[in-house]
Amino acid sequence: MDTISKKTQREPDRGNGAKQSKRRVLLVDDHPIVREGLTEMINHEDDLSVCGTAEEMNQALDQIEKVKPDAVVLDISLKGSNGIEVLSGVASFTGPNSLRVSGSRGQQDYEAEKIIIATGTKPASSPLVPFNNRNIINSDQILQMPAIPKTMIVVGGGVIGVEYTCMFATLGVRVTLIEKRPRLLEFADTEMVEALCYHLRDRRVTLRLNEEVESVEETPDNGVVANLKSKKKVGGEGLLYAVGRQGNVDELNLAAAGLDADSRGRIPVDADYRTKQPYIFAVGDVIGFPSLGSVSMEQGRIAAANAFGMPIRSDPAHYPYGIYTIPEISFIGKTEEQLTDAGIAYEVGIAYFREIARGQIRGDTTGRLKLIFQPDTKELLGVHIIGEGASELLHIGQAVFALKGTVEYFVDTVFNYPTLAECYKTAAFNGLNKLSKM
Repeated sequence: MDTISKKTQREPDRGNGAKQSKRRVLLVDDHPIVREGLTEMINHEDDLSVCGTAEEMNQALDQIEKVKPDAVVLDISLKGSNGIEVLSGVASFTGPNSLRVSGSRGQQDYEAEKIIIATGTKPASSPLVPFNNRNIINSDQILQMPAIPKTMIVVGGGVIGVEYTCMFATLGVRVTLIEKRPRLLEFADTEMVEALCYHLRDRRVTLRLNEEVESVEETPDNGVVANLKSKKKVGGEGLLYAVGRQGNVDELNLAAAGLDADSRGRIPVDADYRTKQPYIFAVGDVIGFPSLGSVSMEQGRIAAANAFGMPIRSDPAHYPYGIYTIPEISFIGKTEEQLTDAGIAYEVGIAYFREIARGQIRGDTTGRLKLIFQPDTKELLGVHIIGEGASELLHIGQAVFALKGTVEYFVDTVFNYPTLAECYKTAAFNGLNKLSKM
């Protein structure tokens, strides 16, 4: 099998000193977007640093010579960060420990003792939806729309559907959101979701909950109609189908490695992210929920450590969630519904952004922060926030939650004034005051 170590590097005669003056590192790929980005950077930079495979670096040098012959290349490195070489192409298993990478420069075969699959997902399709890459689209085709429509149908009330609904509504589009379940974002705290729904309706979004699409058709005037199972019809200038994601496993040839995926392309793994082949791991969206970028990176770190027998500590219960709606929702720990179902007693403290000086300065009347804690021990059980910057503000609560701290910590802590971090103190007082009145 060919190995990376066999590749050679073309020696440039364009100077050195990247360690002293590195301006920008370019990882060169043969994708058109990367080529365009390289050209743009060359036009605006006097000195450049390039990294990539030997072939990619040669291509970069040729491109630099064409676009800007007098450019100074400070350093050329065969390896990227941490000595990792990036190969551009499509990988497929040819055996339990072997892969074939097919790219624009042909095919290369590789063998490895450990393999990590992190191929992500793609938008799910449906035979009921005639995608045309114009006004009936999925989330990958958003930028292909010829213009922002005046009215839009969004099918799917999960994270992607709700995020895009917020974006379009903020741009002034009249959006109708169709979701077959009785509520949006079922894994999030009900109070936060209800607050989001209030803001969506305030932006003239129509929510069609408990409704399911039976078929979609394009009208002669280039409009779109969604026919619902309830016999209703919903019209608009465009339709975004955002019902689920499908694992990118079609070209992996998993069977050659003795692996398989479920009907949604998800690869089963254990707590260490091992597949049923102990030397093959899978992480990220391709294994399913929660499908968050931050969690996927942590799963990759854990899988890599487990692959090489390195000690690792990570608790999924301490992973935060960030939903980039408008306003943002972010949370960690248990929801009120989960604690109620589990029969666990709890108390709640709430602070509204409008009560805090920083919120008043910003004119933010929409945000709120909720602390959920155990009444006897005061241990923090959950933090839930909706509002601008919620995903940043959550990290204070995340640290206390991960260390099994109590809400009394927030009472005893001085926060900078004026900041939204003061919400923690206000919410803690609110919750503890409830206990004192019992």
